Amino acid sequence: MNAYFKTRQAACFDRQTQLHQGLSSCDNLNYNLAFPTKYGTCEPMAQLLLPHSLHSLHMRRGALIAQTDCPCHLALTKLYCGISAVSKDDGTFRVALAIYDTLYLRDFHDADVVINDETGFDGLSDHLIDYLKSYERGNMAKFIGCGISSSVLDHSGLLCSRLWLELDIVPIVIPASAETSHNGHWIEKPIDEQADSMARKSIMCFGPSTIPRLQVGWHGVVQVSLSGMAHMARLKDYEGICSREMWETMKLYSDRMRERNIKMAFFSASPQGGGVPIERHALIRFSSLLGLAITWQVPKPRRGVFGVTKTIKNILRGIEPNQGMESLDITLLIDWVTENAERYWLVEGGPLQSPEEGGADIVVIDDLEMIGLIPLAKAAAPDRPVLYCSHSEMRNDLIARTGTLENAVWDFVWDHTKHADAFLTYPIPESLPASVPLEKVGYLSPTSDWFDGLNKGLSMWDMGFYTHLYNSQCYKFHMTELRWPSRKFIFAIASFESAEELSMIFSYYEEFRCLISERNVNPPQLVICGNGSADDPDRKLIYEDARRELENDYRRFQRDISVMILGESDQVLNVLVRNSHVVLQLSSSEDDEFKVAQALHAGRPVITSPFGGNSVQIKDGVNGFIVQPGDKKAAAEHLINLFTDRRLHERISAAARTGMGDELTTVGNAAAWCFLGYQFAANPTFNCNGRLVTSLARDEAGKSYLSNDH
Repeated sequence: MNAYFKTRQAACFDRQTQLHQGLSSCDNLNYNLAFPTKYGTCEPMAQLLLPHSLHSLHMRRGALIAQTDCPCHLALTKLYCGISAVSKDDGTFRVALAIYDTLYLRDFHDADVVINDETGFDGLSDHLIDYLKSYERGNMAKFIGCGISSSVLDHSGLLCSRLWLELDIVPIVIPASAETSHNGHWIEKPIDEQADSMARKSIMCFGPSTIPRLQVGWHGVVQVSLSGMAHMARLKDYEGICSREMWETMKLYSDRMRERNIKMAFFSASPQGGGVPIERHALIRFSSLLGLAITWQVPKPRRGVFGVTKTIKNILRGIEPNQGMESLDITLLIDWVTENAERYWLVEGGPLQSPEEGGADIVVIDDLEMIGLIPLAKAAAPDRPVLYCSHSEMRNDLIARTGTLENAVWDFVWDHTKHADAFLTYPIPESLPASVPLEKVGYLSPTSDWFDGLNKGLSMWDMGFYTHLYNSQCYKFHMTELRWPSRKFIFAIASFESAEELSMIFSYYEEFRCLISERNVNPPQLVICGNGSADDPDRKLIYEDARRELENDYRRFQRDISVMILGESDQVLNVLVRNSHVVLQLSSSEDDEFKVAQALHAGRPVITSPFGGNSVQIKDGVNGFIVQPGDKKAAAEHLINLFTDRRLHERISAAARTGMGDELTTVGNAAAWCFLGYQFAANPTFNCNGRLVTSLARDEAGKSYLSNDH
């Protein structure tokens, strides 16, 4: 360790020594006690405290709280770290770890570790994972991000995925070439200085809310996972979550796309905040592991556009506003798309240029916000396949009536989408307008990534951190806090797109409370949450309306109901879904099919309405229940049964956890898109003929579904 770190650690030692004077109030802390078995036994505190660390008074008191209460609501210090390592002549590796808060160096660690490449023993990742875990527990801390020199991955391929999946730390790999280009003496630096640099660079990748910064680059390209620097899962991890047949199908078509250098470009309205962006982030992350040339573009936002698109979607869903077709500023939508295309996508190097000029071979238009691109893409390259992917719920019965507002809006949508070579949508044939030729139709299921922040498993320590974050937001906005684990709770997914949706949830809970009052059951809380769509101009107004309704019409339940628009953290929503007793999903929002998949993956029984992709994922009475909108009595009875019949809850939970098909995973989604990309590149007149795309892909690959698989 060089003099720089010795000096800084000495100063830290002096400050902590002063704080330790008069610690008699905590001297009787029993470090050999483990965390309470009621919530799962954790390591004794004696094993968690680092022998070289001195803990301030408030840290020791915090450790006592976690030891005697439970680590379910933890106010933890947010930290960042940096890692570097070099090989030594004796075959071992010297590893250095620098620990920072957002401003200052907090601690430093170095050690010699053994790696055996022949046996696969990864002593480097084992040592670092154990150390970081112990440091968190011993210092009442939560590591947010970790900067890693790319040279470390040459010796530890497991480190990044283990940091993310085991400790919930975002691993950010900083290429050594980037360091050398800025500083030619990088290799000559001692590893402790390299680790210090990695930690400081990792901090710059996060915003004020400790969420990785989302960047949109030139040509509107969404730079997913910090432009590929955040390595969160390996191909080997994904291979373990699907069947061998699905994996081989995906590999077959991804290899063909890569060999032929087929370029695919997705276009959607927003880079974050809804189900479509979540699915696209997962697809781009996975395709980068496969080495595929798939990009995702978004336009520059414009005021007023998303109000128009929300109104169009609501009309198609049968939520008729008090206005006519003439009041919709449709020209604003088309002008916005055209301007972005001419400025960023049709210029030199843009994805909408013809393939001969370097543009994409396959263009995918994600949902109706971007339908104005379809004629433009066809004009730039008439023979290039353009695929339209619809994520919107549509009332086909209303659309079919001539003279209705729904019919007029659909005519506008179809006037643009009819030029596409394929019409991709959820596998619900009855909601498909009759004007769409069946041979053009392909069905795609809503999917979720089991390794993203919404779905991955979390330790009790991390769940305590995110539960505290949620309750802190509740306290800030004077909202009822979550009392889990002392009280069970019902989690209701909310998109905050409709006030009627929230009123329905309140009425269901009221009916449920009336029935459960006759039973000897501690009434659960109701937690209504969701991220909402970041581009929805009305979500905060709808939230305030819901608060007023709660305070006026449901005041007697005000201490039992928590309603919040969640922030950017996926893990907060993960904790709420994973620890709920039952999940309610009653809206017809395009995003909520993805939330249903998340609940099923977490093994939560779901009560839902037959909208969109919900009816595809939920089998009534098997992994959840389907109720008609407004049938609060049926919903309340299902809730009563799930809270009073333990065996029923266990059966439904097990079916939810184990019954998800391969087509609902990122691997299944990638298999579908790679199949479409390869087929349309080889034959632009290819038709899906109204079939599920993953089923088509497996049939073509000779890996057809068995009757009990699908």
